[in-house]
Amino acid sequence: MFYANKSTMAQILCIANQKGGVGKTTTAVNLSAAIAVSEKRTLLVDCDPQANATTGVGVDKSGLEKTLYHAMIGQASADEVIVDSQIESLKIMPSRVELIGFDIEMMDRSQREYALNRLLKKVEKKYDYIIIDCPPSLSLLTVNAMTAADALLIPLQCEFYALEGLSQLVQTFQRIKSGLNPKLTIAGILLTMFDRRTNLSHQVAEDAENHFKNLVFKTMIPRNVRLGEAPSYGQPILLYDATSPGARSYFSLAKEVMAANHTGPN
Repeated sequence: MFYANKSTMAQILCIANQKGGVGKTTTAVNLSAAIAVSEKRTLLVDCDPQANATTGVGVDKSGLEKTLYHAMIGQASADEVIVDSQIESLKIMPSRVELIGFDIEMMDRSQREYALNRLLKKVEKKYDYIIIDCPPSLSLLTVNAMTAADALLIPLQCEFYALEGLSQLVQTFQRIKSGLNPKLTIAGILLTMFDRRTNLSHQVAEDAENHFKNLVFKTMIPRNVRLGEAPSYGQPILLYDATSPGARSYFSLAKEVMAANHTGPN
């Protein structure tokens, strides 16, 4: 795993998989929270019109005047849309359903793939880490996220056909790296919904390690009831149940991510 080490600006991590239900938003919310409580200034960017990351950290969408959508189309500044979370060092750039209109709004604009990149450049010096949660599709929003990011983290659920959809995502990554964002790397593959009692979970883990080698994170996120309950209370797992296996696994992942960042060249 490799990250460009940028001492004065945030490390920007994009969490993407065009397949839904793989633990993408769960990872965005809980990795952000775990990094933030490790005393790193962290910004969570909700780039998904479903806005599950926004509600998952307890932000009331109905009370927002401006969201990521308004900032990305130039109707608000980054600072105008950033809001606080229950964790002091974790800030949120929230989303709402109007973000669906981004693709159409930007259709005729040049450099439309760089809208998020331009936005984050104005605030990245204020943060150590910026985590972007992508929609479950390879839309213009996902392209914007990958174009703005330093590294791509791919959640992979331990279920049938898990590896099948990855080739399309990897192709998109390669296209963006060769054109829009040459600095983009793969941070790693994160195995989610791992059930150590089933042969299937172990088989998927083995297949992923054979295919992606050292790109697979050592940390695996277990199937965990508390992890599934936390979003309905508007809390990251470490606030909802800090002793649960889900919370411990995201702390472990945060340590891996931060350690990898420190091993990059100056």
